[in-house]
Amino acid sequence: MTVRVGVLGVGNIGQDHIRRLSRVLCGASVVALSDIDSARASTVAGGVTGARVFDTGQELIRADDVEAVLVASWGPTHADFVLAAIEMGKSVFCEKPLAPTIAACLHIVDAEVAYGRRLVQVGFMRRYDDGYRAMKTAITSGALGTPLLIHCAHRNASVPPNVTSDMLITDSAIHEIDLVRWLLDEEIVAARVLKPRRSGRVGELQDPQLVILETVTGVVVDVEVFVNCGYGYDIRCEIVGESASVSLDDPSGVILRRDGQRAGRVPGDWRERFARAYDAELQAWLDSVAASTVTGPSAWDGYAATAVADACLTALESGERAAVQLAARPALYG
Repeated sequence: MTVRVGVLGVGNIGQDHIRRLSRVLCGASVVALSDIDSARASTVAGGVTGARVFDTGQELIRADDVEAVLVASWGPTHADFVLAAIEMGKSVFCEKPLAPTIAACLHIVDAEVAYGRRLVQVGFMRRYDDGYRAMKTAITSGALGTPLLIHCAHRNASVPPNVTSDMLITDSAIHEIDLVRWLLDEEIVAARVLKPRRSGRVGELQDPQLVILETVTGVVVDVEVFVNCGYGYDIRCEIVGESASVSLDDPSGVILRRDGQRAGRVPGDWRERFARAYDAELQAWLDSVAASTVTGPSAWDGYAATAVADACLTALESGERAAVQLAARPALYG
């Protein structure tokens, strides 16, 4: 079965997904595009055989030949598009964030529950990375014993000048927030954010930050977020159990030891580091759409991650521990 997909948002990530759907994966046909920049949408459509351009995202979602919707537009537009797709009964893949506020996320959860089955998958692609999946297997197999601690680092070479201190949490640490919930299969209940000495290269931006998370069973997680480290895109994770530990392998796959030195490649950006995870994520989504089911990160996962990020923002401002407030989890989400 070929799924006819409409793509909302044709910026960098949208174009990368269009390439993936059109040239890399099986079972997809990109039939419709829409973007706030209509000229850009027309240019992108010129490279996609048979794709039509719609003036608005709502028109695209209502189009009869669009079977499933991929939302890669600006974050504040996500909720309206996802809700429209649910109303039409169409499967929707939404890049993170599901929505920028807790209230908007809950509105989506309520709409999906009212519809009666899952239609939404949220783009937390790290769940599809081979390294993280091997780490989860190490936990579920019992190889580590009971998990006690998780150490993470999220480093970017640089970010645009319009990035704010809040965005280190909402755009970067949000990935680790989701991963912790998925790896441990439990919720995060509290957060703290420490402000280390600020890098001299970043002006008033609070960079780096150290996010401390506590889970319901008492696992403590530290996430170093440093988005102007200068040397590359460096993602790290180690889970420490009572009898063993497991950590991500080097993503380059090759470490050269020569002349008293040890060297390996650091990825340049997220597209290089997680290319295979993006492929696997969207292929899984296409397969689930064809099977009339959804198996990936859910609307509840999107809501829970936003709720934890909100607590982190409170902690960043106050300097105090902030509790995570979660609604009751609907039965739809298991």
